[in-house]
Amino acid sequence: MNSITTIDTSSGAGRDDRGFGIRVLVVDDSLIVRSVFSRLVEEEDGLVLAGALSNAEGALQLLASERVDVVLLDLEMPGMGGMAALPQVLAKAPNAKVLVVSSTTADGAEATVQALAQGAADTLQKPTSGGFDRDYREKLVAKIRALGRRSLRREVQAPAAPVLRPASRRRAEIVAIGASTGGIHAIGQLFNPLPRGLGVPILVTQHLLPSFNDAFCRQLGEVSGLPTQAAQDGMLLQPDHVYVAPGKAHLVVVKGSGGHVIRLDKRPAPSGCKPSVDPMFASIAMTHGPAALGVVLTGMGRDGTEGAIELCQAGGTILAQNEASSAVWGMPGSVARAGLASAVLHPFDLATKVARLVAHGGG
Repeated sequence: MNSITTIDTSSGAGRDDRGFGIRVLVVDDSLIVRSVFSRLVEEEDGLVLAGALSNAEGALQLLASERVDVVLLDLEMPGMGGMAALPQVLAKAPNAKVLVVSSTTADGAEATVQALAQGAADTLQKPTSGGFDRDYREKLVAKIRALGRRSLRREVQAPAAPVLRPASRRRAEIVAIGASTGGIHAIGQLFNPLPRGLGVPILVTQHLLPSFNDAFCRQLGEVSGLPTQAAQDGMLLQPDHVYVAPGKAHLVVVKGSGGHVIRLDKRPAPSGCKPSVDPMFASIAMTHGPAALGVVLTGMGRDGTEGAIELCQAGGTILAQNEASSAVWGMPGSVARAGLASAVLHPFDLATKVARLVAHGGG
């Protein structure tokens, strides 16, 4: 039998009479985790507990009849398991966003990155004993609200078309990609159709816990078909190689005697993120100027905007993911609204644009 917490409409607990509120489904085989997450959701204004289930099978049944905006999904459960259920969850509730609650083990990291690549929007590590503190609560609630707001916007009026700036006429000699929430899926969507052998180095800054970085590099290497590695200080950039920012430092580029070299910068960035997209963009603005190409994909906040300003001032080009395909249109929306983007497209179409700018420039 499924263990489920239902909403007590007689007392008004968890109910939203206006039909508004972010509806959250908790799916975890741990009774403690279900209880803590359920209580957290019920205590937050604007959040509504749609249910708390111990297995994926029960979640699929509920999703067939209930509106859910955010699913907190444990991947390691008896029976079907969260990983096997994920494609069905996304199919049954296409407007819902899945937040993976992951373990800290190596196997857990591999599974989490795979889930993110398959369409889960974000992840948060499952806390250890005594780890449900205020900081953890604030992080979880912030993620739920960001994902839920995007999910609730089902009938969004078409936004005013952003003002686009002309792309650099120079052929791009380096590509730098920045992403956060939903980014691993979007990065895969961009790399999958991207032609191999572009002849330029590709940098990637994805907001990700350090424990997930190795798994992300391995999986990105499989998708891209290119040598992919975590960036190390002093590495010489090579064409047709992918360099991923490590979890605790910014990936920046400097000019060396033998070519362009990676430096790892641990100083605080304006965005507060580490790694941050801003220093990466700012560095290639200095090293490559009008031959620099930056791509901003889905993510919360505005990381990348300050760096994009510097890149554009140096004559380079910025591309951004469109709102319809973004898990959260924070980062790409920020650069688009600032008039910094030369194109605002789905990642599939961004791949075509990147290939053209590398081959021919924007002329």
